[in-house]
Amino acid sequence: MPSAYRKNTSWRGQARINGQRKTKDGFTTRREALEWASEKERLAKESKSRDIPDRPFQDALERYRDTISITKRGQKFEIRRIDRWLGKGDARPDPLVYIPLEDLQSKHFAEWRDRRLQEVAPGTVLREWTVLSAICSQCAKEWGWLHENPMSRVKRPAEPDSRTRRLQEGEFDQLMIATQYDLINPPESKRERIGAAIVFAIETAMRAGEICNMSWEDIDLERRTVHLPKTKNGNPRTVPLSTTAVTVLKGLQGLDDCKRKAFGLKSDSLDVNFRKIRSKCLIDDLHFHDLRREALTRLAKKVDVLNLAKISGHTDLRILQKVYYAPDMAEVALMLD
Repeated sequence: MPSAYRKNTSWRGQARINGQRKTKDGFTTRREALEWASEKERLAKESKSRDIPDRPFQDALERYRDTISITKRGQKFEIRRIDRWLGKGDARPDPLVYIPLEDLQSKHFAEWRDRRLQEVAPGTVLREWTVLSAICSQCAKEWGWLHENPMSRVKRPAEPDSRTRRLQEGEFDQLMIATQYDLINPPESKRERIGAAIVFAIETAMRAGEICNMSWEDIDLERRTVHLPKTKNGNPRTVPLSTTAVTVLKGLQGLDDCKRKAFGLKSDSLDVNFRKIRSKCLIDDLHFHDLRREALTRLAKKVDVLNLAKISGHTDLRILQKVYYAPDMAEVALMLD
C-alpha cells in the first residue's frame, strides 16, 4: 500500500514494488507524496501484467496436456484429469479454465480445493493438486505465463490415513472361484488370466502396471527372476519369483494372447475386470493394489527389510513401513515367545 510521512520540512512518499520499498523525498504536501507512491505501484503492476499473455488458464491446461503430459508414463491418467477440468466428455468445465492468466491468484485454487473436497476424497484432491501445481510451475518457470506458482501459497488438504486393507479370510478363495483359475490348467480366458494376475501379485508384490507390461524377454525362469526396466519411480529392479509365481508363468507360455506380454492384459482391462469380479464376490473395498500390501506383509516373514525394499522397489523405508507393511500384531506376539 502506498504511504507518506514527514521528513524534516517535506514529505516522503513510499511505494512497495515486487516486495521492495521505493521512496522519494521533497514533496510539499502529503497528498503529492501519496500520489507519487500510488502511481509508482500502479505502473509496476501494469508492467507486470503486460508480461503475462492475454490467455485463459484453459490454454495452459491444453498446452501442458499436449506437450508435457504425453511424455509421461502415467499420461493416460493425467490427460484424463486435465480433460475433465476442460469439460471434455460428460464433465462440466471447472471455473478455473475461464480465469485469465494475469488474474490467476491463490484464492482461485483455494476455491477449487474446497469445491473438490465436497465431491471426492482428500486423496483424490491431492493427486489432482500435484498435476495442477506442476502446470502452474511450468507456466512460471518455463513459459513465462505466470510470475509464480499461486498454489505455493495455498494450504494443501491433510493427507488421508494410509490404507491398511489386506485380504480377509475366504476372500482369496472367492476370487479364485469367480475367475475359475487354478495352477494346473492354462488360463486361456481373460477371466482366468485375471485370476493368474491376482496370484502372481500376491507372490511378487508387483504393481498391476508392472504385471501387465511384463514381457517374456524380461523373464528368466531358470534363475527365477523377472527384470522390470521401467517402474513407477523410474528405477529398474529385478524381482525374485517363488515356485508358485514360476508355475503361474509356465501356465501362460504358449497361449496365443500371451505371446508378447506374459499375461496378455492391459492395465485398464485388469482394473475394470478385477472390480467386476470383486463385486460379483460381494467383496467390499478391495483394490488390486491392496494385493501388493498383502504380498509385502507375507514376504516380511521370509526376508529382511532391506531385501523386502529391493523386491518392492522402495527407496524410502518409512513409506514401506507406513503404507505397505501391515502385520497382524497377534502373529507378531507369537514370535516373542
